[in-house]
Parts: sequence; structure tokens; C-alpha cells
Amino acid sequence: MAHINQVDPFDFVIFGATGDLTMRKLLPAFLRRFHAKEFADEARIICIARSAHSEDDYRQQVSKTLREFAPETAKSTATLNRFLKLVQYIPLDATKANSDWSDLEKALADPTRIRVFYLATSPALYSPLCAALSKHDLITDKARLVLEKPIGVDFTTATEINDGVGKFFHESAIYRIDHYLGKEGVQNLLALRFGNPVLEKLWSSDAISHVQITAAETVGVGTRGAYYDESGALRDMMQNHLLQVLCMLAMDAPASLSADDLRNEKLKVLNALRPMTSEMVRQNVIRGQYTAGLCGQENVCSYQDDLGKDRTSNTETYVAIRTKIRTSRWGNTPFYLRTGKRMAAKTTEIVLQFRPQIWSIFSNTPSPGRLVIRIAPEEGLSLVLASKDPGAGGFRVRNADLQMLYNDQFNITYRDSYERLLLDAVRGNPALFIRRDEVEASWRWVEPILATWREDLSPLEPYPAGSWGPASARILLARDGALWHEDMQT
Repeated sequence: MAHINQVDPFDFVIFGATGDLTMRKLLPAFLRRFHAKEFADEARIICIARSAHSEDDYRQQVSKTLREFAPETAKSTATLNRFLKLVQYIPLDATKANSDWSDLEKALADPTRIRVFYLATSPALYSPLCAALSKHDLITDKARLVLEKPIGVDFTTATEINDGVGKFFHESAIYRIDHYLGKEGVQNLLALRFGNPVLEKLWSSDAISHVQITAAETVGVGTRGAYYDESGALRDMMQNHLLQVLCMLAMDAPASLSADDLRNEKLKVLNALRPMTSEMVRQNVIRGQYTAGLCGQENVCSYQDDLGKDRTSNTETYVAIRTKIRTSRWGNTPFYLRTGKRMAAKTTEIVLQFRPQIWSIFSNTPSPGRLVIRIAPEEGLSLVLASKDPGAGGFRVRNADLQMLYNDQFNITYRDSYERLLLDAVRGNPALFIRRDEVEASWRWVEPILATWREDLSPLEPYPAGSWGPASARILLARDGALWHEDMQT
């Protein structure tokens, strides 16, 4: 029996098919969705790269990769073998003008099928690849284009990329992917707010004193050193992932769940962010870089040593920002965003800190309650409320924690955020992808921070690996009488 969410037959063309993204994320995501019967054997995954592999060699490489990165599904030999038959490999150096595109043209001979081009390449190739697809008449009415981040390194380059691909694909056919929007915990923000009127009534400055959004990693830069040193935490995580989470958290109710209604409301949040000046950057932005330290039980090197370069790097591996949203809903609530590598714990979470009682009738006053929304590694909710302490004399109250884990409540989950997004591109549903004006609005807000750093007007502060970042990040919140939430149990 066909799965209720099964998509129509499609051709999914991946440029950059031998890279880490394809091997570690895209193909494992496809295998899991194939196993879940969301698409059938008529689908084709056409993999393009410069390497001169035979199709059998490439499939063997894919088989090995899937056993490593999707072992729970790849252990079914029958499923794996059926999936591998859908995978085709075409060696093609798309950067050369005299390359032979005939094999790809033959593979895409049927213009009536859904066709998705996924560019898992350097952003510098986005426009040239689109020009080549147009030159070889491969862009049909059913063709879609998926672009990986980063969309540029600043506002100017983002605009150039958007203009370049926009010459060949209509905006409605361009899917800019941010895998954070594929996370169930991020999507659940819509259900949590707009499906629960009691929470939506609390979702403003009236009840919430401040909001924290944290994306912390325990790993260092690993093999991504060359890319990361050109990017840094602000470009790699803040400008895209965390700002998108902020938008989903802070936006007003959309008129519907259609793509444009959702993205219109997110854009309003981005445009309402208090603009940064150099002085505001110095006061409200902390940047740091990890030094050697103890991460868990492991002694780890500094960022400089991880790079393995004989030069000093000023690239930030940590950034924390205090900002406000200039709307009647949120005007009196500061938002704190932070991300970093080699932190004390791996977590992505949102904390909504409720305002304290104006006047307490109890003999003791517990700390104000909070709602913690965990996005990773385990998705769930934690609501901290005051409750009578049954073991204390008199009428004393203390905080109690109500928890819900998604895995305990629901038996259907997407193991990886790419699983949802890849098939949304096939379905032609752009709701969880980013529109051009969102990309450019986020860069417009980030640009003054980058400019201030280029002028060396904001210090790069060291923090030991295994810590929660530079000490000044605590001062950022202390000015508002707040503390970072660093108890991963509540």
C-alpha cells in the first residue's frame, strides 16, 4: 500500500555528489525516506561530480557511506539494494565550457517529470551552473533549484548570487535551504504558539522578560578549518540558522501556512530588528575564540592549533548578541542569541523567561518560571512553574519541572532535518525554504557587525574549550539582571 505522503516520480540531480554534504546528509536522508515509502522505485537520484568514477564504483562508495551514516536503515540489504538502483552517476566538470553534457541531457530526456537541481557546491558556482543548465535546455516548467548556504558572505555577494540565479529560474522555483527549518523542534514553534491560545496570550513582553536562543557545539572546526576560517560563527550560524529560529519564535500569526504568508511574517521580524551601529556592536555583541581546554574528559587543542596554520587567525568561534525587536509585541523584551564551538554541552534550545510576580504572598519567592524549548539533541519541552513544597513547614513554594520529550509522545520522527526538506522541494512546497528578501534582510542587519570587526573596534576574547564562552557574555545579560540558562536538565 502506498504511503499517504508518497511523492510523484522525480529526477533529483545533485551537483557536488562526492562531497561530504551529499554523502553524510543528502543520500542518507533519501534512503530513510525511501524506506518510509515516501517515494517509489520510479524516482531517480542523478549524481554529478568531476571524479571519473564508473557507476558501479560510485554505488559501492555510496553503499559504504550509507552503512556508516544511516546504519539503522542500511542494515536492510533488500532496501539498500533497491535504493542503490535509483542512484545514477554521471562524471561531469560543469565548470568547463567544453564539458560534455550529453549523458545528463539523455538522462533528463523526459520534460514532464518533476526535476530538482541541488547545488551542493561552492556558492561561486551557483550562477555559472544555472547558466549551463539553461544553455543545455535542461530548465523545464517543472524544474526547481535548491541552493545550499551560504548565500554569499555579505549583502553585496548575496545580491549578486540572487541576481545570477534569478536570470534563469523564477523566484518561485528557487529553494534556499536552511536545514534548521527542517528540524521538528523549530517547526513545532508554530503549533506550540498558534495551536495553544493560552500560550499565545503569554507570548509577548507582557509576560516574557527576556528570550535566549542558544546553539552550542562541543566539537571544534575539525576538517572544516579552511571554510570556517573564512566564515566564522557569525556567518556560519548566526546570520542564517539563529535568525531563522528567531523569526519563527517572534513572528505574528500568519494568515495561513502558505509559503508566502509564513515568509512575509518572518520578513517583518527581520525588518523590525533594532539596527546595529558601531557603538551598539561594541556594547551588545561579544565575539570569542576557543583556546586549549578540557572538553568533557578530553584535552583538546586551541582553534589556532586546530587550523594547523603558521599564522594568527582573528576568526570568531563564538558570538553572542543582545538585540530587540521594534514591535508592540516585543519592544520591552531583550533577545539574546549565542552560538559557539567547543562549548560545555551540545545543545540547541530556546528559553522564554517569564516575568516575576509584582508582589508575592508567599514566605519565600521562587525564581520566575520559564519555558525551555529543546531543538537538539533531544527535542522536547520543559515548563518550570512554582508549586507548593510538600516537605516544608508552612506554605513554601519551589520550582517544579514539567517535561515532554517528542520521542515519548510520537512514534514518527525525521532523524535528520534534510529528510523533510528534500521531499518538500520535490513536492514544490517552499514554506520551509528562505525567500530572497529574507536572505538580504538578514545580511543587511549583520553587515554593521562585520564592518565593526573589520575596523578592529571590538575585541576577540579567548575562552577555554569546554566552557560556556567568554566571561563578558555573562555581563551582557547581567546588565538586564539575567543569567544564561546553562542547566541542561531544566
